[in-house]
Amino acid sequence: MPGPSDRSAVASRMPVLEIDRAALQANWRTLAARQPGARTGAAVKADGYGLGAADVATALHQAGCRDFFVAWASEGVAVREALARAGLDSGGAATRIYVLQGLEAATVALHLAHDLVPVLSTPDDVACWRDGTSAAASRVPAALQLETGMNRLGLGEADARHAAALHAAGDLPLCLVMSHLASADEPTAQSDDQLQRFLALSALFPGVPRSLANSAGVFLGPGFGFDLTRPGIGLYGGSAGPRSTGVLQPVARLTAAILQVRTARAGEVVGYGAAVRLERNTRIATVGIGYADGLPRAASGAGIALRPLCPAADALLAGQRVPVIGRISMDMTLLDVSALPEGGVQPGDRVEFFGPGVAIDDVAAAAGTIAYEILTGMGRRVARHWT
Repeated sequence: MPGPSDRSAVASRMPVLEIDRAALQANWRTLAARQPGARTGAAVKADGYGLGAADVATALHQAGCRDFFVAWASEGVAVREALARAGLDSGGAATRIYVLQGLEAATVALHLAHDLVPVLSTPDDVACWRDGTSAAASRVPAALQLETGMNRLGLGEADARHAAALHAAGDLPLCLVMSHLASADEPTAQSDDQLQRFLALSALFPGVPRSLANSAGVFLGPGFGFDLTRPGIGLYGGSAGPRSTGVLQPVARLTAAILQVRTARAGEVVGYGAAVRLERNTRIATVGIGYADGLPRAASGAGIALRPLCPAADALLAGQRVPVIGRISMDMTLLDVSALPEGGVQPGDRVEFFGPGVAIDDVAAAAGTIAYEILTGMGRRVARHWT
């Protein structure tokens, strides 16, 4: 896990990321209900989107998830071992862990030892897996990724036909064929085009289960569900496109404590670079969180030239949204708390930067980025506390 998880951190002044286990599980069930004809998996790569893959996978397995997706084999090993420690998994195909970033000879043994399923995306991947499993009494199934228009990873038509011939001959057992939607969260025709390409290429592998939908793809309708969906950001409370608005629950809540409250006079400047000159007397709360903790510097206060086209960043304090003022620094962020009752803001009070009161997508918009980057960028010194 990328940060401390002891409960004492919640009572300290350090930043805390509170993670709602029930909300995470509820989001998985909500996404599963959208595609009732398919199994619902979970992307737990990047250490469970920054929340801690071991705890995320354990909670989702308890909710019913049996298919997990990671980027690297080492991540897959960590998830497998976490499930085993929790008494939820004894290995094998009952719980499948897919490794998305292809394959190299040095990791074949790791896949075999921990029952990890490689997602083969290139002819070299296919050859490497066949060579590495040739000595097995029976070949071990893999997954195959098909290129359908994203031009990222996946076999094109010619290579897919070659893989299909190997599969038909029994030389390449497969447990899944898949592709990835590039724009499912946006109102474009690309998803429909990718669907048609996927239907054509996956037809080369009759009887092999298929997977196409990510979080946003789950909301595109039954034609995108196939046999297995692979939600990611939607599980963690981020937006999965306009169709998901109001459907998914916030899962993570980032808070930090006020270190000092002071009044600065009109005409004075605030923070690094004297980026803001005050037009009125202003009460400023200094909060112990900064870009070293994962709160992006690009989310600095209104009027800062770092992101002139983005909305103003703010936070929640005493039930009211208050704006960030000046530049976010490595360890501290300043808030304009002038609108709150004088004396009602004290050192030690905790401020919510995202959570039930401030959507994580709002923070991302203020920084000119996406919720994925905010979650996965949470720093090592932010305590993770599961509720």
